[in-house]
Amino acid sequence: MHRRLRSRTVPLPQAVRTGPGAPAVAAVLTVLAVAAVLMPAPAATAHARGQAPPADTAHRPHPIERLFDNRGISDDAAPAAADFDGAGRSLSAQDLRAAGWGPGRRVDVDGATLRMPRRSPGRPDNVRADGQRLRLTGRGDALALLVAATSPDGPAQPLSASGTVRYRDGGRSPYTLTAGDWRSGPLSTKAVALPHLNDGHGTQTAERTRLYVVTVPLERGREVASVQLPPDPGDHADLHVFDAVVRPDARGWSGSWSASTAGYTGTGLWRDQTMRLVVHTSVGGPAARVRLENTFASLPVRIGHASVAVRAEGARTVGRPAPLTFDGGRAGTRIPAGARAVSDPVRLRVPADADLLVSIHLPEPVRAAPVHSEAQQRSYLSEAGSGDRTGDTDGSAFTRSLTMWPFLTGVDVRGGPGSVVTLGDSITDGVRSTEGADRRWPDVLARRILARDGHDGIPRYGVLNHGISANRVVSDRYPGDGVSTDTGGVSAEHRLERDVFGQTNARTMVLFEGINDVRWGASPGEVVAGMKAIAARARERGLRVIVATITPCEGYHDCTAEVDARRTAVNAFIRDNGGTFDAVLDFDAVLRDPARPARMLPAYDSGDHLHPGDTGLRALGDSVDLRVLAGRDD
Repeated sequence: MHRRLRSRTVPLPQAVRTGPGAPAVAAVLTVLAVAAVLMPAPAATAHARGQAPPADTAHRPHPIERLFDNRGISDDAAPAAADFDGAGRSLSAQDLRAAGWGPGRRVDVDGATLRMPRRSPGRPDNVRADGQRLRLTGRGDALALLVAATSPDGPAQPLSASGTVRYRDGGRSPYTLTAGDWRSGPLSTKAVALPHLNDGHGTQTAERTRLYVVTVPLERGREVASVQLPPDPGDHADLHVFDAVVRPDARGWSGSWSASTAGYTGTGLWRDQTMRLVVHTSVGGPAARVRLENTFASLPVRIGHASVAVRAEGARTVGRPAPLTFDGGRAGTRIPAGARAVSDPVRLRVPADADLLVSIHLPEPVRAAPVHSEAQQRSYLSEAGSGDRTGDTDGSAFTRSLTMWPFLTGVDVRGGPGSVVTLGDSITDGVRSTEGADRRWPDVLARRILARDGHDGIPRYGVLNHGISANRVVSDRYPGDGVSTDTGGVSAEHRLERDVFGQTNARTMVLFEGINDVRWGASPGEVVAGMKAIAARARERGLRVIVATITPCEGYHDCTAEVDARRTAVNAFIRDNGGTFDAVLDFDAVLRDPARPARMLPAYDSGDHLHPGDTGLRALGDSVDLRVLAGRDD
């Protein structure tokens, strides 16, 4: 493999730069530097430097560590030991450790468990993609890569490149991935962001750097034999790969409940106390596992203990809570910034359509947390300093209340055919529905599926609610990084990987968004383009894609005639979409007043003219033809 040569100014030692013979010495060093670049390294030393293997083995697959040819991470005390971007800049090892991403650390992002290289700062720790073949095996639903793009000329646009997956049976499939620039890429899709950048002059700049986890679909059921990285992208850009894994699919599990992380908010201060969160199941099963996420965070969070139980009433449990363990039996866990933790399976008969109590002990101070803000459900919190109450049954220690879900993003149950994911905004989130009554339209849909009990060929899917109040299709409300009071989430496009593809055994996606886009100035063309992009990506993953029309809102303070014209234009595309979607749900027709189509039928209106009340939400849930969820049209 041949890499293009780049000119780079190498800083001279201070004594050389300032001594009386500096010009002559500088000239000699320049000649020596050019000679060193042009003279090929002996084959015996090339691998020792972390460069690509010799040419005679370049086309055989190798473990990724053997292909490392770039030093991307430096110690703050020796920043010149690494050069990530060809201009002497690098990631801070101290920042990575502080975020929980230190050498050899495993991080679970969107269901893929990747490992940071087991390398000391200043040693080769990533490979610049140039057609190398990675030795990678296994079966799964996606290939996941820990990546970033760089350019010596400064921040650049996201980099798209294509490679090939080779299967054990001799087949191949192409893939295309997009990596954000390590200095300027979108914060809303990053895996982790770090507060500093090291340069070769021994200084540290307060500039946020990023690493990304991207996934590309695999052909289900086929065993991967190797992965060929994309060729050198050229144009003074590099695609860096730190790790790559086959993400296992979640067959044998179904998502029963979930919620999206909508923002990262201040908590005041939680200190050595336990939260007891109330969630409502869709399907049940004989065993459970719980998902906790530290999305958007800059620091790790320690979970001391956790438990799950069936709810009796209030914070009181039915029987003793089942303790949760992590990583093969540990009582607690430490979740790196931006990562997640999934508990070990626990034997617990989880009833369908019932409340669970998930208790989480936070032994260390927590000043900010990733949250789903519009829970429409009262949960519980013990007093500061009260310690681990995850095993309590009577609930008397939980004297405070919460109206949000911090950290908790999912409950899975053993068995079942998989899950339906509803991707939406505040109407899907259930805003203005009765608190604690579980009357969101996805709740109604889940009960209808349960009532069929698998009859008529309707799979007994779990229903996962990924509505976020104030969410949009094409633009971020919350920027995706930092503490903020805004919990409108990143855009549907930017959260698709986490909230749909990363969900447990997702089979069908229902997209019901757009009213916030057209209310806040997006053109119909922009919304349609976003919907098309979401549908294309979901279909590429093998998901069935169903889209709902946007419901009316005349009478709400900013729902003008111009807004309704944009809404109507988007709906016209949805209804006549030319095969972009697998099915359409006409929610607009369900809720609108026939005598005044721009307005919601009064019987369905919660009173603000934008959000349906309980009756309107029930009408939406009841209107869904269950056959379309599984692709049946008989």
